[in-house]
Amino acid sequence: MRKLVYYVGATLDGRIAGPGGEYDFFPMGDEAQAAAYSAWTNALYPETVPTAFRAGAGVADLPNRRFDTVVMGLGTLRPALDAGITSPYAHLRQYVVSSTLKPDTDPAVTVVPGDPFALVRELKREEDAALDIWLCGGGKLAGAVLPEVDELVIKHYPVIAGAGIPVFDGAFDPTVFDVTERTAFPNGITLTRLTRRAG
Repeated sequence: MRKLVYYVGATLDGRIAGPGGEYDFFPMGDEAQAAAYSAWTNALYPETVPTAFRAGAGVADLPNRRFDTVVMGLGTLRPALDAGITSPYAHLRQYVVSSTLKPDTDPAVTVVPGDPFALVRELKREEDAALDIWLCGGGKLAGAVLPEVDELVIKHYPVIAGAGIPVFDGAFDPTVFDVTERTAFPNGITLTRLTRRAG
């Protein structure tokens, strides 16, 4: 069975965005540091670069390496919609969990108005899919599907938000993950991979 992987950036106090969905305050370091960090992460997960930016990031011709499907909430899709982009990850199968987004927003995007838990379980059972599922955000969606999250890949940025959207926003449900790898970058960002502890 393929995995659901929550790949997301977060502040030191566990926020994936500010109270209004802001994410432009995440520090990237100087130009050289930002370029090196982006090149490293983009090479590792080229499919997480939005379609409109793939050529500029140098990953337009790279195949999907880890994910073939993306699941996100409306808040995660909102910046793309505000920019006039209705299909931000055209190189992936796209699912947006929302009770308010119109189903015909884009033919390449499947709007799921109901249970995200059932959606994720169905996607994980697909036998003909070779790659994993990227849980892109946001916090409420991640909280709703926490029992199905197999791995976390969290990019921690050296900043405190103080308030905003949490990595997981759901019921109290202590869930243990084990660190499998941690990479530190000169710009102060750390990328940590974790897997759900068995049992």
